[in-house]
Amino acid sequence: MADRLRVGVIGCGNISQIYFTASKAFKVLELAACADLNREAASAKAAEHGLKAMSVEELLADKSIDIVLNLTTPLAHTEVNLKSLEAGKHVYLEKPLAVEREDGRRTLELAKGKGLRVGCAPDTFLGAGHQTCRKIVDDGWLGRPVGGTAFMLCGGHESWHPNPGFYYLKGGGPMLDMGPYYITALVNMLGPVRRVSSATGMALEQRICTCKERFGERLPVETPTHIAGTAEFASGAIVSVVMSFDVKAHTHSNIEIYGTEGSLVAPDPNSFGGVPKVKRAGAQDWSDFPLSHIYADNTRSIGLADMADAILKGRPHRCSGELAFHVLDVMQSFLESSQNGSHCVLKSSCSRPEPLPGGLLHGQVEL
Repeated sequence: MADRLRVGVIGCGNISQIYFTASKAFKVLELAACADLNREAASAKAAEHGLKAMSVEELLADKSIDIVLNLTTPLAHTEVNLKSLEAGKHVYLEKPLAVEREDGRRTLELAKGKGLRVGCAPDTFLGAGHQTCRKIVDDGWLGRPVGGTAFMLCGGHESWHPNPGFYYLKGGGPMLDMGPYYITALVNMLGPVRRVSSATGMALEQRICTCKERFGERLPVETPTHIAGTAEFASGAIVSVVMSFDVKAHTHSNIEIYGTEGSLVAPDPNSFGGVPKVKRAGAQDWSDFPLSHIYADNTRSIGLADMADAILKGRPHRCSGELAFHVLDVMQSFLESSQNGSHCVLKSSCSRPEPLPGGLLHGQVEL
């Protein structure tokens, strides 16, 4: 029986570097090849990390590749997903699963029909910070969760990202870009969402780049850049959610959870570490909660490693297509609620992913 799976990377852009680097910690993964429409980008990454540079067609035709790691931009996700599955390969991709629900369904249905796996980022909820938050909730430190807040507020990405245009087109915006981290973290702690309501806005019709690569370039804005709403979870918890690229400064925590016996301040869900803070009823002050799990450093690819391990052992994987589809459904419902002027009741659901075991060694995902 094989003890590792071979991975081919499609998409060698900004996010790929951390995958190339962090995946080396997991013996269950063997990154073997990479491809990009820009052959020079693929060749550069291949040379840097000791891989084979290929065209996309060559990588898909390579029978030794078990998993395609899809790191393309959101509008290209579905095409690459479907071609990879048709080629008989499992797929793990950067968030979101798709831009439209129907494309997400097509991906999951094709995978099911072929007996293949689909996994999807974010995997930051498997980091030490949010695994500790999961344990705090599960162990009853807060009592019954009744509410919370989730704030992702920034001024946008055009000041630092080398290619920021897609963040303001269909498939971008703060909800589909950063929402996956926050919604996934909330589902990990509280379970699936039942319904949402929202209002959305767009502060600017154009953005002006100040990053050095595209300084002065004007970017059209085609998607809401400020979304404020409420998510009602099947468990009964009600969470206020605000996602924005229109905020220059604020003092909100990323995520807070309020329970009948206490409250939790969770770390940034776009990171693996951070220190949770808890204040129980009757306590004078907030207390730092010691981390219960490892992987406090940037370990993007732990979700990929978990999927590979799950394929080899025949168990469910944590960053599942089911979870990613529910998160996509929640995000699209936030956008549609404002358009329709009504609540959106979710048609999808999912199970909470199993927490990582305690006591793991670096490079392990299961004991």
